[in-house]
Amino acid sequence: MQLRPGTRKQKQLCQSYGNSLILAGTFGELRSNHFHGGIDIKTQGKQGLPVYSIGPGTVTRIKVSHWGYGKAIYVAHPNGYTSVYGHLQKFAPEIEAYVKKAQYEKRSYEIELFPDYGELSLGEGDLLAYSGNTGGSSGPHLHFEIRNSVSQKPTNPLLYGYEVEDTTPPNVQEVYAYPLGNSAIVNGSKEKIQLPLTLKEDGTYATEPVEAIGNIGFGFVAHDKQDKAYNRNGIYSAQITANGKLLTAFDFESFAFNETRYINTLIDFPYFAQYRKRIQKGFRDPANALSIYSHLDNDGQLPVKAGDKIDVRLTLADIEGNTTKVRIPVLGKNQRVIQQAEVFKSAYFVPRKQNVNFDFKGASVSFPSNSFYKDVFLDLKFEKDTFKVHDRTLAVHKNFTLSFDVSKYPASERKQLYIGRLDKNGRANYYKTYKRESSFSTRTRDLGSFVIAKDTLAPTIRARNFKTGQWLNNYSYLSLEIDDKGTGIDTYAASINGQWILMEYEPKNKTLTYNFDDRILNTTTCRLKIVVRDKVGNSTVFESIFNRK
Repeated sequence: MQLRPGTRKQKQLCQSYGNSLILAGTFGELRSNHFHGGIDIKTQGKQGLPVYSIGPGTVTRIKVSHWGYGKAIYVAHPNGYTSVYGHLQKFAPEIEAYVKKAQYEKRSYEIELFPDYGELSLGEGDLLAYSGNTGGSSGPHLHFEIRNSVSQKPTNPLLYGYEVEDTTPPNVQEVYAYPLGNSAIVNGSKEKIQLPLTLKEDGTYATEPVEAIGNIGFGFVAHDKQDKAYNRNGIYSAQITANGKLLTAFDFESFAFNETRYINTLIDFPYFAQYRKRIQKGFRDPANALSIYSHLDNDGQLPVKAGDKIDVRLTLADIEGNTTKVRIPVLGKNQRVIQQAEVFKSAYFVPRKQNVNFDFKGASVSFPSNSFYKDVFLDLKFEKDTFKVHDRTLAVHKNFTLSFDVSKYPASERKQLYIGRLDKNGRANYYKTYKRESSFSTRTRDLGSFVIAKDTLAPTIRARNFKTGQWLNNYSYLSLEIDDKGTGIDTYAASINGQWILMEYEPKNKTLTYNFDDRILNTTTCRLKIVVRDKVGNSTVFESIFNRK
């Protein structure tokens, strides 16, 4: 992953890795409840490849976490941009020593540091870290971002000299037409309809003519591939025109992190919740606050009158300019409704811009204003100690509060109780539970069925690479496995001969690791003690003795 100058004509901010990057993920790619804020660079399926600073600068932030970016480092550059490197295995020696010193002082593996400006200075091409698989990564790679240092808005790194071999146009899988508004009809339907695609000899696509009346919109399912990767990545831009006039245009050059959850208004969320496919809408919903649009005429809605003949064109592009085009003929025609839209109503109505509370005997739920992206009717029910709070087909924007009355449980039993959401197998998954005498509550943006559950199982601890009484002179590290079948691991602490030691927890493979280089042991006999607690306080103590010179 050596550095070399970029060759793109845009203004150069930095250098790029290798002759050409191979990506596992693109900027703005659609993820669960957010857009991808950088690019994921493949590291040949390996960990430990050197990562270099893209330019002169100073380290302004270091974060070590079990999830998210794992081990991450932020470098501010004189040109007003900050580069971010995530999922790292470890930092360069000087930075590693700086971090571990702070970890030992605070007795915590998870840590966030903000070095003084200039305290950890770097030159262009200086060793910064080694690539890894820490945090929420699902495989070895380097997550890389470029942000504005003031606004912290991420920008697409491929705009700044980073080369990706890509001659493959985006792949469009599905196209949909949406009737928008009470008077709109598409092919006799008040619901969206899928438009079958036909590939033409010139490489473009076309649909059968669409008969419509009223305001309509379009959506698509698509992905993009680079030449050297099989990953289905996100597209860069989309445009929709009607008789040559631009209707909608958006791209993924930049966005703000505080708007990223509005991805749930860009996609057809109920469809995604049911089929796990993301239809990107070419029209903007009223609550959509995304800044990705460069053009919107009538919020992307196409008005169709009887007798109209409209040539709609959808163009999808990647950042290298490869395009895929779809022609959608639209004919304005009055028509009879064959399929009505399904409308759910209940006694539990939540106006989007109002705070609303619903109380049941034994449970309650409180929604702040703008919890949802539109006015909604909810399916709420509390019976047999299960609180059904609608279902997962509805997107939630803000945390709401769910509360249970637990007065019927003995006070001695409440310590092991928690609020859990039932999965498809009926298992209660732990949600952070705030306990106040006879009332338990949680704050969440997840809908579904919630219960009060009990966890009496303590965590398990098992040595992986050593045995009690063993001599470990040639060992460089200790490895143990910790697990919890109930609420999950909450905290862990380890010591040798009464001295706290830094153990690195990797939740993905349930391992605790201690590196012998961290501390110089001044005794031959080493007494190891580890205490692990789950999220309701059940604990397990592991003790072992080993020898080392």
